[in-house]
Order: sequence, then structure tokens, then C-alpha cells
Amino acid sequence: MDLIPISAVEEARRVIAGKAIRTPLVRLNLHDHPAEIYLKLENLQPIGSFKIRGAANAISRLSPERLEHGVVTASAGNMAQGVAWCARELGVSCTVIAPSSAPDAKVHAIERLGGRVIKVSFDEWWRAFEQRSYPGVEVTLIHAFDDPFLMAGNGAIALEILEDLPDVDAVVIPWGGGGLTCGIASALRQLRPACEIFTAEVATAAPFAASLAAGVPTEINYQASWVDGIGAKAVFPQMFERARALVNGALVADLDSIATALRLLVTNNHVVAEGAGACPVACALSTFVTGKIVCIISGGNIDPSKLLTLLTSS
Repeated sequence: MDLIPISAVEEARRVIAGKAIRTPLVRLNLHDHPAEIYLKLENLQPIGSFKIRGAANAISRLSPERLEHGVVTASAGNMAQGVAWCARELGVSCTVIAPSSAPDAKVHAIERLGGRVIKVSFDEWWRAFEQRSYPGVEVTLIHAFDDPFLMAGNGAIALEILEDLPDVDAVVIPWGGGGLTCGIASALRQLRPACEIFTAEVATAAPFAASLAAGVPTEINYQASWVDGIGAKAVFPQMFERARALVNGALVADLDSIATALRLLVTNNHVVAEGAGACPVACALSTFVTGKIVCIISGGNIDPSKLLTLLTSS
């Protein structure tokens, strides 16, 4: 297994203290389900998502000479907010390469943090991940998932889970690019190897589940949806190899199930999650996994009008 060392995760936790908060772990108020489902509330981070953890740790590793010219990231919203937040704290510029489908709520949040947003086609956005750069923006790119420092920052979530629920049986993690999964899973495999680890994807964009089933990275027919924080047309080969050695399986939920889970979170726990954050709950509610299950509520950055529509429909 290509693990992020526990020493790196612990160091990341020290580095990001004061930037990312230690988020609560609460029980889902649903007592007629065979499993005990817990919610790791990363939606309560200063930027509304877990992304501040990895962004803060990755940026902290840059030299002053590289930082003074600013940073760039490719993101549909949450990673961009994490990088923009950290850049503002350091007094440097931040450019964001965003897909044309990025929701206005996330774009406006990036701009409020001082980020400059460049909207591009999905293919151009995807190439920025592959090439780790964007033409005309000659500054350091903070990768949204394929970076060991970023994964170490995300791995701090696992340390907090184990402190609060040492006997956790399973963790369900939304899969976007794999940085959250690989960071958390690396720590769990070293500290609680008996814990099962599952990814969660939306059915309209589930390349990891397809790749895991095929045994090789597989491109899918990607369909954009309101679950915009996760999902892509393919899995990066290096992330696939890292993740498949760490996880027990890949779970997939359809849009209706995710909408139901989102409403359940609001109604039963007064928790507002975006689609990506509700996806693990939808998967946990429909899975065969029992025992104590932790769902990573990765973010809560959902457009208010979309949230209203989802809450008033059934």
C-alpha cells in the first residue's frame, strides 16, 4: 500500500491548527436503522468544507519565493475556496480554473475571498489537473487531490474520528478525485486496520466504482448534476492504484436517494449538506454494512435556491 505516513498526518494536523477546526462527530438521529450512523461535520469548516485542511497544509510547504507570485488551483468550488482562503491569509493572489458548470454560489464565495475565477470548458478544466498548470497563469498550482501534503491534511480527519469513536466499524467517504479518501484511508489502515472503508459516488458520475469493477481506470459517460462537488469522467491512474489498495468497496447512490438523505440531515439533525456531503449518508442508508458507520459530510456549500427546491420536493 502507498500510505501517507502517520507522522506526516500528525505533522499536518499541527500545521493546520488555527486554520481548520476540529469538527464534531454526531449521531444521525435515525434510530430505526440497523446501523449506528455518525456524521463527521466538515461542513462546519470556515469555508464550509474539508478542503481547507489539505489546502492549508499544501500551501504551508511552499517557499516564500514561490508564494510571492501567488497560487492557482483547478476546482469546481470547494478546493478553490480553501486555496483562496489560505492565499488571503498570506496576502498572495489566487487564481481559480473552474468548469463552466460551477454553481454561482461557489463562484461568488471564491470571489468574496479574493480569488480570480476563470471559467473554462470541462475538458480544459480536466487538462489543468493532468498538466498541473494552465496556459497564461505561470504560478504554482495547488492540486485538488493528487498531492501527498494535501492528503496528509485530509488524513487529520481520521485522527479525530478515532479519538471520538475508537471502535468505528466503517467509514464512508465521498469520492471526487481521491485526495480525501486516500488521506483518511491511509491513517485508518495504520491505526485501525479492521475498519472498513467505502467510497461514495453519485450514479451520474461514478468513475471510481466503474474502475474498481473493471480493475483498471475506466472512463464513463459523465453527466453534470446538482451534486457538483464530486464526480468526473475518469479516475487518475495514480489515484486509482493508491485507493484500490486502501478501500473495501465503492458505493453509488442515485440523485433521488441523495436528495432524500439531504432532507433527512436537515430535518433530523439540522445539518445543511451539499450533494457531495449527503452522498455518503445516502450510501450508508442503503448498504449492507452494519455496526458503527461514520459518514464524512464533506461540505455544505449548496446554492440556497437549490436547497429550497430540494427541501420542498419529495
